[in-house]
Amino acid sequence: MPRQTSHDLRNENRFEVLHALFTLGPSTRQELTRHTGLSPATVATLVNEFLAAGVLRIATVERRTVGRPYERLSIDPGRGRIVGVDVAETYVDATVFDLGLGALGHSAITLDEHKNDPAYVVDGIVTATHNALATVTADPAELIGVGVSMPGQVQPDAGVSVFAPNWQWHDVRIEEMLESRLGISVYVDNPLKAITLAEMWFGVGQVTDNMAVVNLGTGVGAGLAIEGTLIRGATNNAGEWGHTLLQLDGRQCRCGRRGCVEAYLGVHGLEMTLAEINPDHPALRQPLQRGFVDAVAEGLAADDPVLSELARRTAHYLAAALADLVNLLNVPHLTLTGWTSTAIGQWLIPAVREELPSHVLPGSLAGLVVEASAVPGNPVALGMAAFTLEQYLGHLGVPSPASAPTPRRRRS
Repeated sequence: MPRQTSHDLRNENRFEVLHALFTLGPSTRQELTRHTGLSPATVATLVNEFLAAGVLRIATVERRTVGRPYERLSIDPGRGRIVGVDVAETYVDATVFDLGLGALGHSAITLDEHKNDPAYVVDGIVTATHNALATVTADPAELIGVGVSMPGQVQPDAGVSVFAPNWQWHDVRIEEMLESRLGISVYVDNPLKAITLAEMWFGVGQVTDNMAVVNLGTGVGAGLAIEGTLIRGATNNAGEWGHTLLQLDGRQCRCGRRGCVEAYLGVHGLEMTLAEINPDHPALRQPLQRGFVDAVAEGLAADDPVLSELARRTAHYLAAALADLVNLLNVPHLTLTGWTSTAIGQWLIPAVREELPSHVLPGSLAGLVVEASAVPGNPVALGMAAFTLEQYLGHLGVPSPASAPTPRRRRS
């Protein structure tokens, strides 16, 4: 990892102050100092910088019986707009946020899961972004950036989709393509990082600094936070739990290996399990992944015995795979998210809780929590908006690109 520079440290300090404002709400400089552990001088400098840029506002002035009055500071939600975009193999979901990360408008479109040309996906992202912006009343000049999550391995520093296995993408310069179409700064990252940041700021991060956020959908993966730090790994590829081994020489995975977690817990894995139970089940005749998962959810609600067996086997695979995460990392909190979790999590999570004690080491089992995400809206879009806000603040006080290069940076 590159040696940390003074610019990196300043960005990290900005991030800590920003995080504290979202965690604490309207805060005094003294409260921000205590919460972040930064020096009073550093907090004062950053607060003055944010005030000068209009990012912060004085929410209230509180007077004491003695001494000087003190100011409570908060993010100014009206300062700008951000679009957070969740891109998956089957859809694009775009949400417009104010600067306080409150959702203002939303749009979603379906992608043809059989098409994978970068130009087709970019068209979908641009359309969803424009449609979302059309739902809110805002001056286009208020848009400060667009954050876009891309499935697979992403290199945020370069704005490159390094490898998206389901699309067979290799080194696609997705950020450049989007910026040329949208005419605004774009930040790209991986959805596992986005959902973890959303949980850290607005979900289970309010009760724990150590978590695994497990995403179940077309693909599966786990975002990780240890001691309050988002784990990225050397190449931003940490969290590919879906491509760890569940069954030696097991099912073929789309990554090329056999027996990966994803081959059992991704949507195609669920289809394969159902085909093993009953190859003639009508849910398997659904042409699209979303239709299949919806059919499974409807059948489970109707007590379909075949789909109940599918849920039992899937929970068995999920419990074993989650136990490996717990035994390796000793995280006390497992949060499930993603569209498959939303559809059938109510049947999976209780069964997983029941089975985990047979897989988790006793020392890591006490106090272990497994639950569905409580982050409102789309956590991927929310996390991408938070990343984009961080990037925007990181450029405050830095010369414009026209006069000097602006370094790009990712937080790890």
